[in-house]
Amino acid sequence: MAHLSDIEIAQAKTLVHIKEIAAKLNVGEDTMEMYGKFKAKLPLGLIDEEKIKNNNLVLVTALTPTPAGEGKTTVSIGLTEGLNKIGKQATVVLREPSLGPVFGIKGGAAGGGYSQVVPMEDINLHFTGDFNAIEKANNLLSALIDNNLQSKVNNLNIDARTILWKRVIDMNDRALRDITIGLGGTANGVPRQDGFNITPASEVMAILCMATDFENLIKRLGDIFIGFTFDKKPIFARDLNAENAMAILLKDAIKPNLVQTLEENPAIIHGGPFANIAQGTNTLLATKMGLSLSNYVVTEAGFGADLGAEKFLNIKSSFGELNPKCVVLVATIRALRHHGGAKKEEYNTPNLERVKDGFKNLEKHIENIRKFNIEPVVAINSFVSDSDEEVNLIKEMCSALGVDAVLSEGWAKGGEGTKNLAEAVADVVENKATQFKPLYDWKSPVKEKIEIIAKEIYGAAKVEYSKKAQLNLRRIDRLGFNDFAVCMAKTQKSFSDNEYLIGRPTGFTVTVREIEIAAGAQFIIPILGKMMRMPGLPARPASEGMTIDNNGVISGLS
Repeated sequence: MAHLSDIEIAQAKTLVHIKEIAAKLNVGEDTMEMYGKFKAKLPLGLIDEEKIKNNNLVLVTALTPTPAGEGKTTVSIGLTEGLNKIGKQATVVLREPSLGPVFGIKGGAAGGGYSQVVPMEDINLHFTGDFNAIEKANNLLSALIDNNLQSKVNNLNIDARTILWKRVIDMNDRALRDITIGLGGTANGVPRQDGFNITPASEVMAILCMATDFENLIKRLGDIFIGFTFDKKPIFARDLNAENAMAILLKDAIKPNLVQTLEENPAIIHGGPFANIAQGTNTLLATKMGLSLSNYVVTEAGFGADLGAEKFLNIKSSFGELNPKCVVLVATIRALRHHGGAKKEEYNTPNLERVKDGFKNLEKHIENIRKFNIEPVVAINSFVSDSDEEVNLIKEMCSALGVDAVLSEGWAKGGEGTKNLAEAVADVVENKATQFKPLYDWKSPVKEKIEIIAKEIYGAAKVEYSKKAQLNLRRIDRLGFNDFAVCMAKTQKSFSDNEYLIGRPTGFTVTVREIEIAAGAQFIIPILGKMMRMPGLPARPASEGMTIDNNGVISGLS
C-alpha cells in the first residue's frame, strides 16, 4: 500500500461541523463565533476558575530534539485520542503554527499521520488571522514610535539610539535582522537602525499568551518598554497612547480557536511562541478554556524540556496558578541514537550502544521534571526504523529509574495506538499526582533566577555575563524589573548554549550575551550564546516542494 503523506491523510478526512465538536464541550452554537464550518472562536466568558481547579492538566514535552523534532504535537494529539478511547473526556490545547517553520525546515505544527488536527492546511497557514493581528499590533507601535520621533505634536523627546522595540514578520528572513530605516529625506522619517524579529518572538505574542482577560491585555500592552528620552526617562507604549489601538487589533485574536482532531475530538489552538526564543507555550486563556470545558487537558511546550517545559512550569503555571499533574516526555529512538553519537545518516540504523549512551540525555530531563514535584511518563514515539531491542532497552532503563516508558503509536494508528500511553498517564494523574512547585520565586534576584535555570536545568557549572549583559542587568535594576520571570533564549539542540554539545554535557559555562526586556509580558529575556530571534531559511526550504492546483488543493505541506 502506498504511504500517505500527512496532508493526504488530513485531506481524506470528512470533517464534521464545528458545532458538533462544540457540543462535546457543552458549548452551544450561538455561544461561539464560527469561521466557516470547521473553525470557531470561543468567548472568554466560558472560562470558569472553579472548574479549572477540579480538572486535570497534562504537559507534553520532549528530550533534546534532532533538527526535525521528535513529535510532541503528534503525541499530544494521539494521547488525547487515546484518553477519549479509554473513557476520559479530553481536549488537546496547542500552539498555532508559524509560517517560518512551515516554509522552512521543521514543517507545520498540526501533528502527523493519524494524530492530526484539522483542517490541516488552514491551521498551518493563515488560520483565523491571529498571527496577522499580532504582527499588525506590533508594527502599529513601531509606526507610532517613528512618527513621534519627527512629530512636533506631543513629541516625547525619544532618543532613537535607545529604542529597543523591533518590527516583526511571520517568516524566516535573516536579511531583516538588522536594517536601517528612515532614509530618503525628512519626509521619510528619522534615519536609525532597526530590525525584525519573527512574529512568534514578539512581545505582543508573549503578552497575548500571558494576558488574563481583555482589560489585562490592554494594561500589558501599555507596559511595553520602548527606550529612553534624551534625559534618560523610560518611555512605554502608554506614553504614546498606543495600548487601546493595539488592543483593538487584537479583539478577536484574544479568543481561543476551536477545531477538531481526526477522531472528532475537541482541539483548542491559540498563540504560537517558539520555546527557544520565547516562552514556547499556548495562551494561558486557551489552557484555562480547555480546563473549564474538559476533564483532561493535554497541552505541549516547544522543543526539549529544558526550554518549553521549564518556561511552562516556572512562568505560565506559576503565574497562572496551574497545577500540571503529569509530564509526558517524548523520546524517539533516532534522537537517542543522535545523543549517543550517531551521525545524521545513521539516525535510522538500529544501534543498541548508541541508544544506551544517548539515554543520559533523557535521564537528565527525567531528573529535571521531578525537581518540579511532578512525575513523568516517557512516550517512545514509534518510528518504523526502531528495533524491538532498542525499545525494550529504553523501557528497562526507565523502569530502573521508576518511570513508566510506553510505546506511542499515534502516528500510525491514532487513538488505538496510544491507549496504553493514556492508561499510564491517567494512572499518574489519578494515583500519583502531587502539588507542582516552581523552581524559583519570581521575586528572587535576576542573577539568582538565571543561575538556577542554568545550573539546575541545563547542568552548567557557571554562568558568565558579557559586558553588554552586565549593563542590561543594571538597566533592569534601575527600571525596577527585578521581579520579572526569566525567559531564556537558547539553542534547542543542546542543554548548553553550544549546539554541538549533545547528550548530557557537564562542566560547561553558559554565556549571557545580552538581556532583553519584555515589560508587558513581565519577562526578562537572557540571550545565550549565538541565539537569534529572527531565524533564517535553510539552503533548501520546504516551500520549494509545495504545489497548489487549479481547485486549490495543496500538496507538499507537512
